[in-house]
Amino acid sequence: ASSPRPVPPGPRYLARVAELTATDTEDSALNYGVVIDCGSSGSRVFVYFWPPHNGNPHDLLDIKQMRDSSSRPVVKKIKPGISVAAAAPEQATPYLRPLLQFAAAHVPAQKHKETPLYILCTAGMRLLPEGQQAAILEDLVRNVPLEFDFLFSKSHAEVISGKQEGVYAWIGINFVLGRFDHEDEEDAVVTVALGHKGESLVRKRTVGILDMGGASLQIAYEVPDSGAFSPQQKEAAKSLLAEFNLGCDVQHAGHVYRVYVNTFLGFGGNFARQRYEELVLNQTYVHNRLHGQQTGLSPETPFLDPCLPVGLEDTVVRGSQTLYVRGRGDWPACAELLQPLLAGPNSSQASLAGAYKAPIDFGNSEFYGFSEFFYCTEDVLRLGGRYSAPTFTSAAQEYCSQRWEVLTQRFRGGLYSSHADQHRLKYQCFKSAWMYQVLHQGFRFPLDYPSLRTAQLVYDREVQWTLGAILYKTRFLPLRDLRQESIRQAHASWLRLSFVYNHYLFFACILVVALAIVLYLLRLRRIHRRQLRSAQLTLLWLDKVVVPPGQGNGP
Repeated sequence: ASSPRPVPPGPRYLARVAELTATDTEDSALNYGVVIDCGSSGSRVFVYFWPPHNGNPHDLLDIKQMRDSSSRPVVKKIKPGISVAAAAPEQATPYLRPLLQFAAAHVPAQKHKETPLYILCTAGMRLLPEGQQAAILEDLVRNVPLEFDFLFSKSHAEVISGKQEGVYAWIGINFVLGRFDHEDEEDAVVTVALGHKGESLVRKRTVGILDMGGASLQIAYEVPDSGAFSPQQKEAAKSLLAEFNLGCDVQHAGHVYRVYVNTFLGFGGNFARQRYEELVLNQTYVHNRLHGQQTGLSPETPFLDPCLPVGLEDTVVRGSQTLYVRGRGDWPACAELLQPLLAGPNSSQASLAGAYKAPIDFGNSEFYGFSEFFYCTEDVLRLGGRYSAPTFTSAAQEYCSQRWEVLTQRFRGGLYSSHADQHRLKYQCFKSAWMYQVLHQGFRFPLDYPSLRTAQLVYDREVQWTLGAILYKTRFLPLRDLRQESIRQAHASWLRLSFVYNHYLFFACILVVALAIVLYLLRLRRIHRRQLRSAQLTLLWLDKVVVPPGQGNGP
């Protein structure tokens, strides 16, 4: 069976199918952008493209990931991370050269000079001293333009914070889901408070995201009501709230978003398991000393772990200490045992239970759960998609209560997802209980919350935070198209006015000439009449004065 996908039916989904076809590089109207994600374990390059802006100042650019002639996403990854250049910053550009060459080969050559390139570094670079970070970025800014013609400057290379990364991920997911398209009124809406003047705006509701990796946990969601904070909360929220305008017009508030973002190190699935094992080992050793027992010190007297399937035998080793464990598959007991871990790995790191969280309107909100949220619900339990706490709890308890031999037999029989492996089978009981505690005790999601979907793909594709990054970085580009269109319209209007004006002028000139001719003819006629009358008078005078010959002599 295929994994459930969070794809709403209808024409909106059909429109997205076109995004999975090869990009037409012969289309000279297309624009391109390149984003390099410099991560801790490796770096990846993503190439995006978009058609000219549609002219509506309230719409964002329609950015999509580029696909090659075989309709595969244009993306390339190299290992290890860019932090390998820490000791020799001059190696930063050679390190990224394969990615840049890959992007240059896919973007049409005539488009290179107008294609923005962004090099954004994440966790791996954040761990380096600031001096080494600056040296690496300086090498890139100085040397990349010598080899490549992309639009690249000092502001295009930076180390981004975990908060920025979370915001970009939130932007990317909501963009793909069409939540920034305010024309469509068929979806749920939310009232958003604007500024300090009591103004508000009704627009399409965005989705929040939950993402649990191996080491960390992240949450990001819109906070529509700015008045929901007390003065103390506002102070706590300063570092966790991001307010930004995705629109090209800073005066227009239709695309101003206020997003809460928080990252919890040590709360990822694998790291939480390590913390749990340390907790169990320490508690068992203390219990043994107090009661004179030998629990967990040999395979014959193992610690009965409620978070492992029934009968599964394992060992926990920390330094010189070894704890022998055997699974007893008690999911409720496991969930209860995990509750203290919500307080955080140590006093210096964030506590999920005590951390400030912006208010969530559980009656009018929607969330997507990625990574471990999806693997926990889908790989073994086959419940990916819309999340139901009672259904999930029942399935998790049933799985945990099965003997390890039965589970491995089901695995060999192909009853689980193709993504499932022995590691997933072994720790599914623990991770499902941890996910449940994080969701309902840590973030306080109600048990009857109906609007959480767990997903790996959105519209059949993986959405990277780099999409949100380029959407944010290029948000002012529509102004260029709008201004060019305005100039074209003004020029066309001037031509039309000029054409009309010239015609009027031409006809006016003809009229003046015709009038002059008429006046001239009338004058000639008047002169002619005057001359004719004068000639007649002269003849009359001559007729009276001059005596005809022969009349002057008498008889």
